Order: sequence, then C-alpha cells, then structure tokens
Amino acid sequence: MPSICIYFQVHQPARLRRYSFLEDKKSGLQDAYFDDKLNEKVFNKVTEKCYMPTNRLLLELLQKHRGRFKVSYSITGVFLEQCQKYRPDLLETFKQLADTGCVDFLNETYFHSLCSLFSDPEKKEFHEQVEMHKSALKKITGISPKVFRNTEALFSNDIARLAEGMGYKGIVSEGIERVLGWRSPNYLYSVKNCKRIKLLMRNYKLSDDVAYRFSARWWNEWPLTAEKYSAWLKGTPGHVINLFMDYETFGEHQWADTGIFDFLRYFPDYALKYPELDFRTPSEVVEDYKALGELDVPDVISWADNERDASAWLGNDMQRMAFSLLQELEPMVRKNKDKEMLHVWRLLQNSDHLYYLCTKCLADGDVHKYFSHYQNPYEGFINYMNILRDFKERIEGGKK
Repeated sequence: MPSICIYFQVHQPARLRRYSFLEDKKSGLQDAYFDDKLNEKVFNKVTEKCYMPTNRLLLELLQKHRGRFKVSYSITGVFLEQCQKYRPDLLETFKQLADTGCVDFLNETYFHSLCSLFSDPEKKEFHEQVEMHKSALKKITGISPKVFRNTEALFSNDIARLAEGMGYKGIVSEGIERVLGWRSPNYLYSVKNCKRIKLLMRNYKLSDDVAYRFSARWWNEWPLTAEKYSAWLKGTPGHVINLFMDYETFGEHQWADTGIFDFLRYFPDYALKYPELDFRTPSEVVEDYKALGELDVPDVISWADNERDASAWLGNDMQRMAFSLLQELEPMVRKNKDKEMLHVWRLLQNSDHLYYLCTKCLADGDVHKYFSHYQNPYEGFINYMNILRDFKERIEGGKK
C-alpha cells in the first residue's frame, strides 16, 4: 500500500537591480543592490495567480478530507521576508494551513543558499542559516521540522551527515538512476556513513508529469486527469511515492486555463477511492517506514537540469568566479560584525543569482532564461560581480 507524500517548494528570490560603480554610494546596501519594485511586482503577481488560490483550495481540501489528505512545504526565509513585507494576508493563509494539523514543514537554508557547498570544513554558515530557518518556521507555524530539504535538493553523503548532526530524521533529494541503480525511488534508504537519517527520493517522472508535462499537448498522455493520475499511483509499487514540485506549478507555470486547479481539486477524491493509497507527510514517512538498503552518494546531486548535479549553479567559469568571491567575503563580513552587512551578504547568497548565469543550451537553457530577469547570462554576471565587488570595497572601507 504506497503512501503519497506531496511536498511543495515555495521560494521567491531577492532580485538584484542594475548596479554601476559610478552610482552614489550614500544609499543603504539593501536599497542599493536589490530591486524592491521588481520583487514586489513579481511577488504580487505570483500571489494572485498561484499562492493565494492554491492555499485557499488546499485549505478547503484539507478540511473536507479531515486528516486523510496531507501536504508539506519547504518555505524559504527569503520568501517569508517578502511575504511579511508585501503580503501579510498570504502569510496568514499559510498559518491557517499549519493549523489544520495536516501540513508538514521542512527546514532548509534560510536564504536558499549554496552554503552547504562552502569550502569551510565546519560549515558555520550552513548551520546558522538552518537554525535561522528552524526558528522562523517555529515562530510562524508552531512546528519543529523533523525532515531537511537542502537548497534545490542538493544532496551527498556529506550533506546527509550535516543534517543528521543537526538532529534531522529524514532528508529529501532526487531519485536519479545513477544513484539508485536497479533500485526504486519509492522506498526509503539509509546513507553511507550515516547512522540514523533516512533518505526520501523524489519520483521525478510522476512529479514532472504534473509540474512540467501537464499542459503539454505533444505528450501522449495529455490531457492528464486526476482520475488517470490516481490510477497510475495505485499501480505504482513501493512504500512511498514522493511527489516533490515547485508550488508555482499551480497557476504560474501551469496557468489556470490548463485545468491545473481542477486537477488539484479532484485529485484527493480519486486517490482516496483506492484502499491501496493514503497520504502521509515526510515526518510521518520517516517514522512509519524502514530504510531498505544503503545508498552511497559521494558526489553532489540535485533536482535541477538534465545532469541533476550542481552544474546549474557552478557549471561555468562565471558562476565559479562569483561563488568564489561570495565565499571570500565571509570572514570579512563576520569580522565587521555589522548586522545589515551580514543580512545583505546572505541575500547575495540566493542560489538564483548563480542560476541566472548558466550558459547551457536546449531545454535546460530555456528554463534558466524563463526564470531570469536579465537579457542573457553575461549581463547577469557583470551585474552580480559589480555588486559583489562594490560590497567588498564597502566592507574594506568601513562604509555602508
């Protein structure tokens, strides 16, 4: 009897404004570097198209099914800050979802950062951001997560050990064949050199059927209905079917006129008709199921692009150069002991800034271009480096 485990990633980056060294340095760092107007515009647009209607629909479904339907979220700290700033009414709906008792929340890095890949062997920044995120979620939802989801599902043996050392019982990542081999993503696994933590692996085919292919008329399974999809899940062997996707799937990536909201509305009804299926949260899954075998993941994997590794953010020289400078700033920022500078440096860690610099082609390149507010990766690189270098000069000069 497989359990359906639904998890949504909720994130909006702090987008950078076009910056020049010739600008007046009198403005505050956050105003100087970040495009508040653009961030507010995008946040409000996606709130109206996706976040608010999806939250309302899910609240209705959770109340209707009285504990039989469950979902989970990983909401970044950057998103929470923008929510508090631009749409506190939206934040209230997430609190209402938490109050149902049928919603789980996962921890991640507060600033949706790649700090788990920093060269610092102690991973001080990683630990601090995860603790920040845990504290913020606890304050808003009252929930202390048991499961960890690293930025963009970045995962390796080392990252699993970090999460286990912080007390997490589970960690999620991508169910890719080069890691699984003959195994199925529909079971839990232990991780090499870890003692207790369990690995939940995303069933990327079934997840992407909704997240990417739902409105694709070229797809031989189009149109995808809740009835058809539920039948697929019922026939899927395993203990747990992990359906992990971006929350913007509903209304933003798949527009309302595709029927995506109708799909979501009727999905629990059809799935729960089958006695073989139930819904569980990641926390319940790690408590209820044993790990079947051990996986060895020495190299970093993720849920991004065809390669499913870190190349979406660190695949070219521009990205690696910017990431190196970003790390170089850490001891300088910490020595400065200025709270605003620390916060700005952390906002500059948003993985999105590096994602926009990707130079891949074909389908992966189209996805990167879709999310970017730059004309091309080279424009993004120049702007990002201008800001990072200006930030470094301000630290060295003792100026804001």
